Amino acid sequence: MVTDTQPELTPEQLAEIERKFDPEMAFRATGKQFGFFIAAVLVCMSVYHFYASGFGLIRELLHRGIHLSFVLGLVFLLFGWKRDDSLTPRTGGLRIQGVPVLDIIFSILAVGAAIYLPLLPPEVVAERVGNPSQSDVLMGTALLVLTLEATRRSVGPTLPIIGILFLVFAYFGPWMPGALKHGGASWLGIVNHLYMTNQGLYGVAIGVMAQYVFLFILFGVLATRIGLGQLFIDLAMVIAGRYSGGPAKVAIFSSAFMGTISGSSIANTVTTGALTIPAMKRVGYPPHFAAATEATASTGGQITPPILGAAAFIMVEYLEIPLRDVLAAALFPALLHYFGIFIMVHLEAKKLGLRGLRAEELPKVGLVLKDHWLSIIPLGILVYLILSGRTPDFAAVYGIIACVVVGFLNPTNRLTIPDLWSVLASGAKSTLAVGAAAATVGIVVGVVTLTGVGFRLGYVVVQTATDIGDVVGSIWPLSYFSVAQWALFFSLILIAFACIIMGAGIPTTATYIILVAVAAPALAQLQVEPIVSHFFVFYYGVLADITPPVALAAYAAAGIAGSNPFQTGNTAFRLGIAKALVPFVFVYSPALLLVADGFTWWAFTYTLAGAMLGIASLGVAFSGFLVAPLKNWERWYVGLVAFLFIAPGVTTMLIGLAALAPIVVLQLRRKSVAA
Repeated sequence: MVTDTQPELTPEQLAEIERKFDPEMAFRATGKQFGFFIAAVLVCMSVYHFYASGFGLIRELLHRGIHLSFVLGLVFLLFGWKRDDSLTPRTGGLRIQGVPVLDIIFSILAVGAAIYLPLLPPEVVAERVGNPSQSDVLMGTALLVLTLEATRRSVGPTLPIIGILFLVFAYFGPWMPGALKHGGASWLGIVNHLYMTNQGLYGVAIGVMAQYVFLFILFGVLATRIGLGQLFIDLAMVIAGRYSGGPAKVAIFSSAFMGTISGSSIANTVTTGALTIPAMKRVGYPPHFAAATEATASTGGQITPPILGAAAFIMVEYLEIPLRDVLAAALFPALLHYFGIFIMVHLEAKKLGLRGLRAEELPKVGLVLKDHWLSIIPLGILVYLILSGRTPDFAAVYGIIACVVVGFLNPTNRLTIPDLWSVLASGAKSTLAVGAAAATVGIVVGVVTLTGVGFRLGYVVVQTATDIGDVVGSIWPLSYFSVAQWALFFSLILIAFACIIMGAGIPTTATYIILVAVAAPALAQLQVEPIVSHFFVFYYGVLADITPPVALAAYAAAGIAGSNPFQTGNTAFRLGIAKALVPFVFVYSPALLLVADGFTWWAFTYTLAGAMLGIASLGVAFSGFLVAPLKNWERWYVGLVAFLFIAPGVTTMLIGLAALAPIVVLQLRRKSVAA
């Protein structure tokens, strides 16, 4: 049995792990005076967004411009030229309290370029669209360059490279191959479209960040500060801690709860993993398995209502449906993700003979509720307002107000004025990287709308999948399925791989927005409903956080557990296999999303039951254990049978159950012999 000899990590060490594995949190250390100035700007950013969304009447372009100027200006002050500059502060050179003068100049230029156009009178902007002045082109060019650089510093090089490739594609259109060939655009035309209209830098992506996402991130930080995160962890321990392998189940429940207020996989991993990973190791889980369990459960935060990272609000804008419909659609796929992890950790615990937590290791439910019950009120208010049909920003504003009121009243986690200042600053700081990424995504989406490349790429995807389907469909017995069915299947495979590859090192929301520009047209040609195609792309974008070689959440958990990062990533992917299968389930049976066209309770019931049986069967196959160890051929057999449950229809479910019956009988006999 493995025991935990590693000392518990301090909050400072946990923060360092988060900074190391999450590029979005690798902030530069500054001098005290300059640090106070930056904190003041961050607080102003939070206050401005709270006022603008709750009480202000600020025109759309100006609001987006102010948000973008805050984001870019602060990124250049808080993120170094290299990531090592943030993790290991450098000395020397021309600096002001640790910040290079050149970065201060970049910050000022970024603020000026971002706010220049929005400050112009609307009628002047309208006159210049299509015929920008020299100053417009200069400012637009500067903003494009500074946005790409800010994104590189705060997110990494992958997304800016994609942005540059799209700009090159727009300019050199006549020289592109095949279906990608287009008329091309001059630099003036590119700047006009990306800077002067609402199709680029000031488009939907940055608009959603400014209007909704900022407030929800701030709400999550405030809710955690007033004790809601601790309440979730304690309740998870009360619910699941005493059972076999209890700490792993605590990790699942606590991450599911934390997912309601946190849309960050890595932040969720560090927050709950500081407690659950050492506890898992103490009861006997191998370090890599403990880390993988926490990482996989924590990635569920991005698919768990009501936050869903930023994707929920992007869907609201793109699909033009209420937020409550998006949250309803997300509910059961998220539960299936946690169900899949639960099955695997339970079987692993049974296989290893692991204990649960002892009574003295568990919190007392009465004390937990007495100390933290007030902290649940803001979340209740937020969810109630969303479900009652209020706009997301309205719900977030009153959720934030409730957090502040509860914080000042709650004697256990009393909020003071200095605490509020710190929370407002840290909340704004948490939005900078995703804000810069959204601006770069605006460049990509702008090029897509300028050139029509989304439909061109969609055509290429469908045509490639159809060609593969022609070949596969000619093979007996695979010819039982039509070419159209094979085309849909292989289109989903191609899009899934593209999402995982693009998601390596790119924020989930950015991956989702870019890929949906390609996937939505492709899947629309195959008669897939828009909300289904959006969720399919979103789920596979999230999967990148636990998919090697760039499994950032898994690597952060490995840093806490002291395990091999790559082994942890591989195990995390295995534990998160449900997240890879569930999107195929709701494509073939959209009833799982509750709000899709043609929904019936009967279709939903057999789809959910089939998905649960399929996920459980895969858990048995991967774990190699049911009630007794499975032989290798039995594992392969059960794994293949699992796909029968995922296929829609009652008939396939019954065939799957009949196919599993012999394995269940063998397992029961094996257990009785062993007993």
